[in-house]
Amino acid sequence: MRATGNLAERTDDPRVHGFSRRAGGRARVGALVLHGFTATPLTVAGWAEELHRAGADVEVPLLPGHGTTPADCDRTTWGEWLAAATGALSRLDNEVVVVAGISMGGGLALRLAQLHPDRVHALALANPAVALDPLRTLAVATLGRVAPTWPAIAGDLADPGAAVLAYDRTPLRALVSQVAGWAEVRRDLARVHQPLLLMRSRVDHVVPPVSARTVRRGVSSRDVTEVVYLNGFHEITSDLDADAVHAATVRFARRVSAGPAGSSGPAGAPA
Repeated sequence: MRATGNLAERTDDPRVHGFSRRAGGRARVGALVLHGFTATPLTVAGWAEELHRAGADVEVPLLPGHGTTPADCDRTTWGEWLAAATGALSRLDNEVVVVAGISMGGGLALRLAQLHPDRVHALALANPAVALDPLRTLAVATLGRVAPTWPAIAGDLADPGAAVLAYDRTPLRALVSQVAGWAEVRRDLARVHQPLLLMRSRVDHVVPPVSARTVRRGVSSRDVTEVVYLNGFHEITSDLDADAVHAATVRFARRVSAGPAGSSGPAGAPA
């Protein structure tokens, strides 16, 4: 990995800029896969590629302000990230569209489900971020007014051989914007009726348990599968449980696509 000020220039993998995959013929299933705050599409590339190998069309956008510098990120907002995710969603015209996201990507996925229930038919969330504990929320609100950054939140991995390409500082104004966006997500959780796969790590040093608990208790979905993974930390799609997360998502996508598009209840037997 090359040392440079621009994050995306530290890798030769072109997927860092976002990527699309199309299955042969007319794919019934499409998947939008969203990375987390300060990260890049490489943190979810394996997840997306596994869905594509299973026959899905895939969109993996690079969210605004990511892949460059923390200063760039600090000039972007929740609204801009949501707009980029919405644009990527519009490029999938499949009968069944699964939106998957990790951390902030999970929060954005929930917002898309709330705003576009006709286009989002199922959700696969990995350690979704929609809430912090009260003390950390207060710290973000306070420090966001006086400090430009604080230490990195990306890179919470149990696997000593793993790494993620993400910023080494957390831009605080952008984080404040994200936390404000979460308030909208929490307010409208009851509008989420889609089948939901909720995957979380038993040990997560970034997003507290209250976040997944808030999602589980707030949604109206009748079809909810919650899986707790024991080996990895927050970066669950890049850590020791990554293969299990990928496989669970493929099984979920196959199951929901076996039933009517947009169904909010159980959609058939697992593949």
